[in-house]
Amino acid sequence: MHDSSVGGPLLWPADEPWPHCDAPHEGGDHALAELRLQQRIRASEAMHPDGDAPVPGYTPAEQAVLDRLDSDETWHDSSWLEGPVALLPLAQLYVRDVPGLRPPAGAGADLLQVLWCPFDHPPEQYMPRTVVVWRSAAAVNEVFTSPPEPPLVVEEYLPEPCVLAPEQVTEYPGAGELSGELLEQIGDWSLWQAAGAGVDSSYAPYPDSFYGSHLSVAPGWKVGGWPMWGYTDPAPRSCPACGTAMDPLLTIATFEWDSSNGSWIPYEDQAAASSTDPRYRDLTQPTRIQIGSGYKQQLYFCPAAPEHPHIELMQ
Repeated sequence: MHDSSVGGPLLWPADEPWPHCDAPHEGGDHALAELRLQQRIRASEAMHPDGDAPVPGYTPAEQAVLDRLDSDETWHDSSWLEGPVALLPLAQLYVRDVPGLRPPAGAGADLLQVLWCPFDHPPEQYMPRTVVVWRSAAAVNEVFTSPPEPPLVVEEYLPEPCVLAPEQVTEYPGAGELSGELLEQIGDWSLWQAAGAGVDSSYAPYPDSFYGSHLSVAPGWKVGGWPMWGYTDPAPRSCPACGTAMDPLLTIATFEWDSSNGSWIPYEDQAAASSTDPRYRDLTQPTRIQIGSGYKQQLYFCPAAPEHPHIELMQ
């Protein structure tokens, strides 16, 4: 809980109420306890990537759980959804670890915590609802070590717990946010040649594709940066409380990269990403989160008054 992480645990004060969601929910499809068991098994297997792990000694009950999860059998018990739902830890980010993470001025905060309700919330939004909390880590004396959890969740909204090692990258805005003059320039192959950019000649017929895939809008989870558009065209994001233009806070992505933008693969993953070994298939989706059909959930905050409500979009 003293690390920047996805999926918890959070450095949460014992005397502070745990957030709950009282909005309408669509029912969960799996018992959380069973998915937690599956996560523990995956973590154990990850500790032995060469397959030299001892044969696991599952109890009959544990084996039954694994068999049921493998069979895609789902649970549909919505009776408990009538009450408030405890939120799950999504992300915890220390300012010391994340270049560009800007805490509210004068608040003395050095820690950002994001929690979410692991269900869709129709008709308002078909994605999780989030809560954003800024706090001072030093002000947390006694930690809440056993927060409540919902009995069921949507499997795609249960993050795989992992410690983060953030890095700073340079990116440029997406084509939809460029002027007509700039769009014309990035589509002119002769300008790329004159700049000595070293772009592969296969991009000569469409150099704007090189810009879109390898220079603009870094894919994956990120703090700040330029937002990805595609589900909708670029649109102003105004604070619902004061009308100020809002800034990107956090992008929650389904995938870290795909076949079209492999230049964004982290150095430490490049060798593994080129392997055909099935053990490496999850590198593009380490958190196992899926937003919609592979989209991103973007959180925006008000720079004039960060205590104002944040907004969230799917792109």
